[in-house]
This record gives sequence, C-alpha cells and structure tokens, in this order.
Amino acid sequence: MYLGENIRKLGFGLMRLPQKDGVIDLEQVKVMVDKFLAAGFTYFDTAWAYPGSEDAIRQALVERHPREKFQLATKNAAWINCQTREDAVAQFETSLKQTGAGYFDFYLLHNLGESRTKFFDDFDMWSFVQEKKKAGLIRHVGFSFHSTPEELEAILKAHPEMEFVQLQINYGDWENPAVQSRACYEMARKYGKPVVIMEPVKGGMLANPPESVKKILKAAEPESSCASWAVRFAANLDGLITVLSGMSSVEQMEDNLSYMKAFEKLTPSQEETVEQARAALAKIPVIPCTTCNYCAKVCPQDIGISGSFTAMNYLTLYGDKDAAKHQENWLVNMHGRKSAADCVKCGACEKACPQHIRIREELEKVARALA
Repeated sequence: MYLGENIRKLGFGLMRLPQKDGVIDLEQVKVMVDKFLAAGFTYFDTAWAYPGSEDAIRQALVERHPREKFQLATKNAAWINCQTREDAVAQFETSLKQTGAGYFDFYLLHNLGESRTKFFDDFDMWSFVQEKKKAGLIRHVGFSFHSTPEELEAILKAHPEMEFVQLQINYGDWENPAVQSRACYEMARKYGKPVVIMEPVKGGMLANPPESVKKILKAAEPESSCASWAVRFAANLDGLITVLSGMSSVEQMEDNLSYMKAFEKLTPSQEETVEQARAALAKIPVIPCTTCNYCAKVCPQDIGISGSFTAMNYLTLYGDKDAAKHQENWLVNMHGRKSAADCVKCGACEKACPQHIRIREELEKVARALA
C-alpha cells in the first residue's frame, strides 16, 4: 500500500497556531481542528520544537476526538540543546507526554542538513526510531530536510529504511538556487520516497506576492486567493503524502478547505498560469547568489555572505522585513557567522565569486536595510 494512499492532500501544520495575548488561542484552535476533520482531512503536523504546539494539539484534538480518526506527526530535534543521546531520546518521551497521543503515526528526525545531521548520527537516532517503531510507538519514520540535493542523496543512501521525506516546496523556490525545491523533490522521488510538503506558501509570503505576480493570478481566477495557487501547485505534484499548510486563523482554514476539499489536478491552463507567476517572480531583480559559498571560504571575517543575500532577497521580493530578519538570524547568526555590517571590504570574496557579484556593495545594502 502506498504510504499516503488514505491521506487527503491537505495537512494541518501546527507551527503557526493563532495567538491571543501572546499565547496560543486554544478555543480558536479547537474550531479549526473541528472544521478540518469535518471536511475529511486527518493529518496534523507538530514538533517538540514548536513552543506550546504539542500541548495545544493534545487539548484541541487528542482529548476531543477518537484516536483512530486522525494521523499525528511530530519531530525530534537532536541538534537543539542535546549533549548526550539521553537528551535526544528524552524529546520523544516529552512529545508522547505533551501530546497524549499514545503513539505517533509519523515521526520525523527534524531539519536534517548541514551540521545538524551529525547529531542524529552521533546519538544513533536512526536505530532509536526503528526500536520505537518495532515497539508500536511509531507507525512511520522519516525526516525533514533543509539543504542541498547532494546531501539529501547521501542521507537516503545511508538510510534506506527511512520511509518518507518532508521538503520545502513552493513555486517561488522551485528553481531558487538557495533552496533547490525541484532538485530536492526529484532526488526524493529518485529513491522512491513519498514526500510531505512544507512551506507551500513560503511562510505566508506567497499569500501576498509582489504585484506583478498577483496580477497574473487574479487575471486567471479573480475569485481564488493567491495562497490557493501556491497550495495547489504543491498538491499537483506526484508521490505526495500530504501538503502542510501552517494555518493561523479560521479564515485561512476555511479558504484552504474551500479549494482542497474537492482537489483535482491542475489543468494545463492553470499550470501555465503558475509558470507565468513563477517567471514574474524570477524577473524581480535580486542578488544573483547561487549559495556556492566560495566567498565564505576566503572571507577573513567569516561573514555569512550567502545567508545575508538570501535575507535581502526576501526583503526585495516580499517587502517583509520581519521575515528577512528571521532569515538573516537563521542563516547567519544561528550558523555562527558574522553579519554584513562586519565586512572590512578586503575584496577577497569578489575574486572568488563565479557570479561576479559586487559583494562589498551588496553587503553594505544588506547592513542598511536590515539594521
């Protein structure tokens, strides 16, 4: 049986739950859960690392609906504050307690790629999840991933026992050299792994895309939300378990349900509309960084150059400074790199850049724009 055969193509991502006075609005979450289930959808995705999410879904879902009526996924982030295998294993026990689910339908090793994969290797979390699967506490084991297709292939070769992969896929990142959505998706399919899609609306940014993109989408279907095009693009791909949408309000839930309840594959005309939207997005002038990171190898200041440029491109494309600063924090600060403002303008990076980017000038712009 195909892993996603009995799961409809919309999943409820629980990372961005609605808040009231700085805490998760449990009553609104209950309404959203009930609407989601009533429409015939059953897949819920949380994580140990999502503050308050596992507790909220226990109260809104697990304690209010029969366990066999839904699938629950959660994740283990062994790279967060774990010094020993016991620390990493404790996350699983905490998740069981916080969700009250009894078992997990899908359990993921969370956010593999770059230096994070080593924690799962060092703590041998690969065998741990298989032990829990044999014990009946996990039904299906996979991992979420944020890195290059080459690194994804290395993991899939080393761990053929992994049943599925969760990937960031959306039409904005489909050909983006910094994310490589298409290449990662094709790698997962090469190894026969079904895919759970995350970030189909790119953290909400494709719900309100640049005006040139919005015009194309609205001309094709005036009544359809921009977010619906993004979710449908993702759901149109083959080999999926589900497409996660991190819904933060009842209104977002109702919009998603309105077009996903009876989802059908995109028509050729609709596929062409999405391609036009993607092409319009690609025409917006951004820093042409391919994240090869040759510059990083020669930078005496250890500046997060490619991460700074990715953050700046977020700002250029979507006009969302908070999202851009979040990217800067994740790709630069959290990776132990210095910020754009620390550039000493030595020029070594520009000699190494195959794209001939005026890196010093661009870093100045980043420093000003994200200050």
